[in-house]
Amino acid sequence: MERLGDDTGPIDVHDYRHGLKLLKETRETSHWANKKPYACPGCDEPFEQLFVSEKTHNAFTPSSATPFCIRHEEDRILLFRH
Repeated sequence: MERLGDDTGPIDVHDYRHGLKLLKETRETSHWANKKPYACPGCDEPFEQLFVSEKTHNAFTPSSATPFCIRHEEDRILLFRH
């Protein structure tokens, strides 16, 4: 299974666009579904959805107790929901 990104720098989500489906996008956030599926860079397991945010503060209301991984980059966070 192909891994989303590597450890050499920021993940360019658009490089993986053919395997992701954009669910919602605002000026500072984007929410994607993993169609391919790609492996999570945190745990190497497939993830269901990816939330990318450039905002300083984010609030999440989970619909269930699903596991997630977080990747912190210089200007944003990426939350991988499994």
